Amino acid sequence: MRQKWACWFDFSKAASASLLAALAMRAGAAALACMAVALPAGWAQAQAADGAASRDTRLLQSCFTPADLAAKGGEKAPRKGQRGFDGPEPARTLRPYAPVPGHLRGAIRRVKLPPGQKLVALTLDLCEQPGEIAGYDGAIIDYLRKEGVKATLFIGGKWLRSHETRARQLIADPLFEIANHAAAHRNLRLLTGKRLREEIEGPQRAYEAVHESFAKAQCVRSQTQAWTSVPQRMALFRFPFGACNKASLDAVNNAGLLAIQWDVSTGDPWPGQSAKAIAAEILRGTRPGSIVIGHANGRGFNTAAALPLAIPKLKAQGYRFVTVSELLAAGEPEIVSSCYNLKPGDTDRYDNLATAFRRKLPKRPAADGAKGAGGWSATVKKKP
Repeated sequence: MRQKWACWFDFSKAASASLLAALAMRAGAAALACMAVALPAGWAQAQAADGAASRDTRLLQSCFTPADLAAKGGEKAPRKGQRGFDGPEPARTLRPYAPVPGHLRGAIRRVKLPPGQKLVALTLDLCEQPGEIAGYDGAIIDYLRKEGVKATLFIGGKWLRSHETRARQLIADPLFEIANHAAAHRNLRLLTGKRLREEIEGPQRAYEAVHESFAKAQCVRSQTQAWTSVPQRMALFRFPFGACNKASLDAVNNAGLLAIQWDVSTGDPWPGQSAKAIAAEILRGTRPGSIVIGHANGRGFNTAAALPLAIPKLKAQGYRFVTVSELLAAGEPEIVSSCYNLKPGDTDRYDNLATAFRRKLPKRPAADGAKGAGGWSATVKKKP
């Protein structure tokens, strides 16, 4: 399906200590057992038990009331003509990091899991372009909290600054992993030099600035043990539009960030994609080790209604929702050398945004809500 906005671990000695530390914090204490060695048999089961026991909500409860966390009217819709956060993130020295080691470089699309493991990573993008303040789809977050569903949130640097209170809430919540989705959702295939570095490093500075200021809050100082579980830097990156080239992919990996794509596309940025169609795409495309992409920035138009249709059915099938880092720690990532949605080259059209959305695909009859108007589908279907 066309993504209109978009806006394992074999731990070896070659892997940087900083990357391992960041991922271990995200994947849980059990991940320490597999560092520098092959993943031991049965580790995924131990991780499942550890993940269930490690959810510590004291920090979240100390800093925010249920009313603070709940969705509020008017938050979801993006606001155009807002340029107050268009400037670059102020300079600051980033926390130490090392480039991604060779065996983890490239674009990670999904994870190959040991037989019998049914893990899936739900990812949600919260991107924000220049000249706007994007939305916050609180109904999605409220539902995930209510059901205890983990997710990895790929957040843009602008969004982090324009929604700092919401960013603090998400950072404090152990259900959610926070990851980098570029500064202002620009196409990194078209950038070089300083502009490319800013799109990658700007969100890192924004996150570390929010982390630093949040640490000074009284509610955090009273929960020092819980605060130590909050990562000090982001370790994952998602390309805007799902588009990259070798130079930008290398730049992301050189910045110490794993590049995360997806293998299940909800197609939720298209207003005509109904909740039933989104749920159908998730259910049809998900298999053990899948990474699902959706949006929670007001441009996942029917995602909040779709998740309650899909998630209970996946749970009934035996799937367990984990963060991307937990998924990576449970198996072997499937890595490719380029970025794409469904097939290599299909995101190259975003090199020209003036024409990227003009393509009209032939209409086909919708069936059981599984396809949106226009007949286009988010998952690749095999020919009979």
